[in-house]
Amino acid sequence: MSQETTPTPGGTGGTGRSVGPLDEVDRRILDELVRDGRLSIRTLAERVHVSRTNAYARVERLLRDGVITGFTARVAPEPAGLATSAYISLTIQQNTWREVSAELARVRYIEHAALLSGEHDVLALVRAPDNATLRDVVLGRVQNIAGVLSTRTWLVFEEFDGEQNTWM
Repeated sequence: MSQETTPTPGGTGGTGRSVGPLDEVDRRILDELVRDGRLSIRTLAERVHVSRTNAYARVERLLRDGVITGFTARVAPEPAGLATSAYISLTIQQNTWREVSAELARVRYIEHAALLSGEHDVLALVRAPDNATLRDVVLGRVQNIAGVLSTRTWLVFEEFDGEQNTWM
């Protein structure tokens, strides 16, 4: 099989070309940027023990290859006014997943949604100001999307992060 058609670890990065596996320096850069995406290139270079030029070139390559998809702020839901969190599973008509996905992406308060295999077809994370708003999201908006057959809701009592450096 040719090298062009053999997938490599790390995927394609959305560019249509193979991306090589990450080396130890790339992994350390990712680890530092996940901890603090606002690091200067100078500080990043010092922490991973490479030159600024090398650090800059690597970050640019990781961005170009789609390994790094952006830099964002992490917002704590409760202090931001989103005191109620829940996971909603959806069972949908199998031939409507594209339309349902597009509609879910437009529903206010849905932070994340994933298409699944198994008992349920979609799992969505909703962060709402209160239970009444959560009810309106589920009963008034999500259940009215064409192709949604049923939903099931689980309230989130507490959240915590696991290990975030899964590439290490």
